[in-house]
Amino acid sequence: MSGNLITLIKPRVLPPLDDSFMPAVLWNHNFQFNVRNSGGGIPLTIALKRGDILIKVFKTQVFPPQAKYASLNYFYLERLVKTLLWIYGGPKIIIVGPQEIGEYIKRLYSQKGKRFFDANFMSNIYEKPFSIVACSAEQVVPVKEKSIPLNRQLKGCRIGFDLGASDRKVSAVIDGKVVFSEEVVWNPGVQTNPNYHYHEIMSMLHRAAARMPRIDAIGGSSAGVYINNRVMAASIFRGISSDLFEKRVKNIFLDIQKEWDVPFKVINDGEVTALAGSMSLKVNAVLGVAMGSSEAGGYVDRKGNITTQLNELAFVPIDFNEQAPIDVWSKDYGCGVQYLSQVAVIRLAERAGIIFSEKQTPAEKLKFVQKLLAKGDSKVVKIFETIGVYLGYAIAHYADFYDLEHILILGRVTSGEGGPIILQKAIQVLQEEFVELFNKISIHLPDESIRRVGQSIAAASLPLVNSEG
Repeated sequence: MSGNLITLIKPRVLPPLDDSFMPAVLWNHNFQFNVRNSGGGIPLTIALKRGDILIKVFKTQVFPPQAKYASLNYFYLERLVKTLLWIYGGPKIIIVGPQEIGEYIKRLYSQKGKRFFDANFMSNIYEKPFSIVACSAEQVVPVKEKSIPLNRQLKGCRIGFDLGASDRKVSAVIDGKVVFSEEVVWNPGVQTNPNYHYHEIMSMLHRAAARMPRIDAIGGSSAGVYINNRVMAASIFRGISSDLFEKRVKNIFLDIQKEWDVPFKVINDGEVTALAGSMSLKVNAVLGVAMGSSEAGGYVDRKGNITTQLNELAFVPIDFNEQAPIDVWSKDYGCGVQYLSQVAVIRLAERAGIIFSEKQTPAEKLKFVQKLLAKGDSKVVKIFETIGVYLGYAIAHYADFYDLEHILILGRVTSGEGGPIILQKAIQVLQEEFVELFNKISIHLPDESIRRVGQSIAAASLPLVNSEG
């Protein structure tokens, strides 16, 4: 980006351990403010499409090609397209606006472009070639996003599980009462044999089943993309070769369902986070943010349903500083995973001067930091304050793309004394920087037990059993 007033933006609330943080929401709002004040903004539309259905149409304005700040259009649209792609998903993007901007985005997502990872990811999960159509004029009429009703019932004998990259959780639930919960540390991402994952999952299901007289249904959640119980992409399987993934992983939950022969449903862990919040708070229009080994997002709409959009917030840029930390998957900078997850705790701890052992796993490093916090280490307080500032600005950014009234934060990072610190700083950001939004939404941090195993309990409600049909 060129150095000028439109790019030199500082947040009112500075993260204690990151003075170069440039919140995406502030940059975008400032860009739009300058476009409007220039008096010569031109319309631009971005539409995301799956098959024949337009799932999202986003309208904005940019500077005309001859304007002083026209070069900033490219940065604005590059970050915006990336954000829309990971929130809504889709194998096809239509850009209606200046031809040169559309062509620029097409090059970025080409095989040799900087965003080929994103294009290839979308192509794989939707099993269709990824494409971008740039045109000067095309009629794009928004089609209502598909709303998927959730069961929300905990009647009978149910098992719920949540598969994270650092730990796996399982709960046995009888008529809404939790009779058994277990949290086990594991490290699935480095495993190259899918037998490991299969046997670990089956083992925890058997341990939960042993606490109940029968099994009526099994529901689960995990980071990644799941379509009809098929694994389209998931971090817990990242150590598996592409050939083995196709042969043994894509249908792993279908194979497990055959073994149990009961209603079975697996969805993204972010969706279950939102569901857990919606069920416990008895509210809708909920965005769930799970801060675990990665960042997961999920959304329950005003009808209390989930949608078919991706909500992969780990890949959504929230820091526009081009020197920001790089995501190891996409090789892009400023993405949520580096700010609202276990990764952020470890990164900031090293910046704060905390020394880890080489033998510690990421999960063990997080626990080590949390133990230091419990002992009153002032350096550690700054880590969670910094994450809280990140969260406040991220919430304001997400609010530009979601119709929401409630935010629920969960996950290992929020456990212990760190959760309230994160919540307090996020609220401070909204109070000082986004007053209107602060008065509109509520942020919720559940109690400790719900923060740790709430997702597995909520997941148990996912399948519909015959008596509920």
